[in-house]
Amino acid sequence: MTDNQITQLLTYLLFLMIFLLAVLIIVFILVQIREHKKKKAEKAIDDSNDSGTLGNTATRGYNRQSILKFMEFDKIDDNMIVEKNGNKFVMVIECQGVNYDLMSEMEQTAVEEGFIQFLNSLRFPIQIYVQTRTVNLENSLENYNRRVNEVESNLRRAEAEYESNRNSGLFSKEELKAQFYELTKLRNLYEYGKDIIYNTEQMSLNKNVLNKQYYIILSYYPSDLGNTNFDKEELKNIAFAELYTRCQSVIQTLYSTGVTGKILDSNSLVELLYMAYNRDEAEVYGVEKAIVAGYDEIYSTAPDVLDKKIAALDREIEAKAIEKAGDVVAKVRTEREKRLEERKVKMDDIIDEMAKIIIQENQAYLGNEVANESIDELTGIRQQRKIEREEEEEAKEEEARLNEQKKTKRTRRTTKTA
Repeated sequence: MTDNQITQLLTYLLFLMIFLLAVLIIVFILVQIREHKKKKAEKAIDDSNDSGTLGNTATRGYNRQSILKFMEFDKIDDNMIVEKNGNKFVMVIECQGVNYDLMSEMEQTAVEEGFIQFLNSLRFPIQIYVQTRTVNLENSLENYNRRVNEVESNLRRAEAEYESNRNSGLFSKEELKAQFYELTKLRNLYEYGKDIIYNTEQMSLNKNVLNKQYYIILSYYPSDLGNTNFDKEELKNIAFAELYTRCQSVIQTLYSTGVTGKILDSNSLVELLYMAYNRDEAEVYGVEKAIVAGYDEIYSTAPDVLDKKIAALDREIEAKAIEKAGDVVAKVRTEREKRLEERKVKMDDIIDEMAKIIIQENQAYLGNEVANESIDELTGIRQQRKIEREEEEEAKEEEARLNEQKKTKRTRRTTKTA
């Protein structure tokens, strides 16, 4: 091989290497541009979903988001988690699963078909959240101890009663045997309860006893309503109605698979978020103890609205009750005064009648002439009193009629002036 040929070959190799290097550089640049566009598009979709502008549910697509985003909340209100300053509302369903592995083949097929039906019936996005918790047996131990203490008290009382009956000699062998049988059952129950407490305490020492809680997260964006002018309270009510309807639809559809569910209330949502944020400390100091200790009262600056409404209603009820009691008492008092007045009016007539009877009974001693004149005198007095009463009643009626005419004239004058 001559020097010219070698030089020419090296030149070709150099150009080939330069060409390959240029191709590699171009490919690298294209890959970087494509990755940059992909990241930019994903970021735009995330921003759009975070702001709640998801568009029409019939035409838009949903991207997968982190389930832990529902914990970035502002507050909990009306069984909902409020996020993004009221631009997003979240409601949570707690589900109780089924043991799929222990089912027969037919039952497993029914569960699968029910789940397929559930997926096909979805018209809105959902998220599934699984929370692993350490089993807390403290409440169970407290309940067991309380029940066992009651059984122990009954046992000690029964033992004392049995000893007293046996020493008294007033009971037969059959009766003592029946009492001893009941005492033995109570003693066995007490020992069984103590064994349960011991086994439960040993189980509570094992921190590897875990329990899984299953939740379905549903979100709602008020921006789906479009450009409508609603205040925050109206938006909250609309979001609650929509989320509640969706949750009920999910619960009813899941029921065909054997999975039961319930909507978490505000306290349960607090516990869910508390367990998520304080997984290690939750077993030492749970959310129930925090609420009982009043850790949330530091943020309360006024009485609860419902308590204020109840207090106002109680005051209104008390005022109306006092008013009604006064009216009833006044009415009864007026009726009694009327009856007293009637008795006073009739008293003179009763006295005259009794005087007339006394005169008639003693007519033999008084003489017929004196007796008849006295009776005539009493009769005249009664007639005169009757005439006076009738005149008095007519005067009262006339006065009432004149007052009514004056009132009518005054009303007409006021209406005319107006």
